[in-house]
Amino acid sequence: MAGQIPDLHAEARTGTGKGAARQARRDGMVPGIVYGGEGEPLPINIPFNKLLKKLKEGRFLSTLFNLKVEGQEDVRVICRNVQRDVVKDLPTHIDLLRLRRTSQIALFIHVDFINEEEAPGIKKGGVLTVVRPEVELMVTAGDIPESITVDLAGLDIGDIVHISDVTLPEGAKPTVDRDFVIANISAPSSLRSAGDDEEEADAEAEGDSAE
Repeated sequence: MAGQIPDLHAEARTGTGKGAARQARRDGMVPGIVYGGEGEPLPINIPFNKLLKKLKEGRFLSTLFNLKVEGQEDVRVICRNVQRDVVKDLPTHIDLLRLRRTSQIALFIHVDFINEEEAPGIKKGGVLTVVRPEVELMVTAGDIPESITVDLAGLDIGDIVHISDVTLPEGAKPTVDRDFVIANISAPSSLRSAGDDEEEADAEAEGDSAE
């Protein structure tokens, strides 16, 4: 399971309705609602600056958070909607969905690469090109992998690693049906340049012979 599920701090909102929401915004907060699961809907406020920072970090709608509200038990949530000001494009309301441990959810999982020193292609000067440093997987909320591992041992220049080549954690599966590329080992730039020079020389030679 992932070692670090990021915390999302909020406070319970006592009032409901448009008036309370407007007051929250005047106080530098973004109003929101936590719903789903076995609990009643919980109106909350989140500090505007902290929420904006997390939004700018990216992947907000596909990140699992540990919601911390004073006086409430911590609960895992995922954002289902962020309403924004139509002019300023700043957050004005947020909807968070509670998750059970058995809930299935799509999350981006980090990819670790191991055994580079045992890859013949890299020993020859090849370069590991990472196409996807993270992949989106359907996982169970109560058993989220911290990462998936790609073993580079035995890979040579020109070899490609597809998602089908990776052993995924039990219960996890890609959200994309096609067998996409995660990484490859490409030739070093010096060899590629030499190859390009040879092709140009061959092309010139053919041109000279044609004349």
